[in-house]
Amino acid sequence: MAAPCAEDPSLERHFKGHRDAVTCVDFSINTKQLASGSMDSCLMVWHMKPQSRAYRFTGHKDAITCVNFSPSGHLLASGSRDKTVRIWVPNVKGESTAFRAHTATVRSVHFCSDGQSFVTASDDKTVKVWATHRQKFLFSLSQHINWVRCAKFSPDGRLIVSASDDKTVKLWDKSSRECVHSYCEHGGFVTYVDFHPSGTCIAAAGMDNTVKVWDVRTHRLLQHYHLHSAAVNGLSFHPSGNYLITASSDSTLKILDLMEGRLLYTLHGHQGPATTVAFSRTGEYFASGGSDEQVMVWKSNFDTIDHGEVMKVSRPPATLASSTGNLTVSILEQRLTLTEDKLKQCLENQQLIMQRATP
Repeated sequence: MAAPCAEDPSLERHFKGHRDAVTCVDFSINTKQLASGSMDSCLMVWHMKPQSRAYRFTGHKDAITCVNFSPSGHLLASGSRDKTVRIWVPNVKGESTAFRAHTATVRSVHFCSDGQSFVTASDDKTVKVWATHRQKFLFSLSQHINWVRCAKFSPDGRLIVSASDDKTVKLWDKSSRECVHSYCEHGGFVTYVDFHPSGTCIAAAGMDNTVKVWDVRTHRLLQHYHLHSAAVNGLSFHPSGNYLITASSDSTLKILDLMEGRLLYTLHGHQGPATTVAFSRTGEYFASGGSDEQVMVWKSNFDTIDHGEVMKVSRPPATLASSTGNLTVSILEQRLTLTEDKLKQCLENQQLIMQRATP
């Protein structure tokens, strides 16, 4: 039998150590470390090298809700129900500094691509921006009228996107501190949002079981997925920009092909809700966490294109069928150029199978 064109994602390993639901995961830039936070108030830093002891960091006085490595990997930020953000040095000492300005649970923390600042979102209905090294609160963005679940910087650091229980996703200009646009198409609380690696569109997950993708330049809805049977709790773009992975309370992870606008894989690993998911910086791995206290690391396998090539051509997903055909066609043409060799290999494999099957 000839080898398949691409393998399915496979469970590489799982980490046990949390004593309550896992709420967040993030890989370091070199994929040597994986951080996870939990309702047990502990931050774990797992080593991808086998037989290495994990670090358990204590300092938060309540559940940890979010975690993010700095772009250099030298710092690790976490947010908590104790209303603080902590910046840790992810080594054996695990020293940390607490940042205080929020008046309620901190739901989200994310470093800017230059590492100089980070953004947080909170149940106090604000989004706050901080200076990393000066350890200083800079300013608030305050137009949401309910809890803010998530806030992220754009890849170039000029924009911030936030998702809220007021059923909106808001796009902010960092320098003017103005709300540029509000996306109101969600039918329920918006749980998570992130920028596409190209910076030209955003994807948001909702309690209404959907994932929506918008263009941040035209503000048009590009794609709408209703594939889960329960709330979507988290999502992550593959660094190529071609794929999106989602984690849901229906206990599954789903991998979407954004170029073709279709579901590629449904993964069953967690017992109970899958609460969080994140690709590694190269896209070779992704990690997921769940209410079952488990942290799972998966090998992607499905994207066998050279990552160096992929990074050069990171582009937004195809638009909905109702939009202009030219854009979709050009994207598909570029995709075909990328996968030409893979396609050739597939066709050769199929011919071999046919030859063997013929008596």
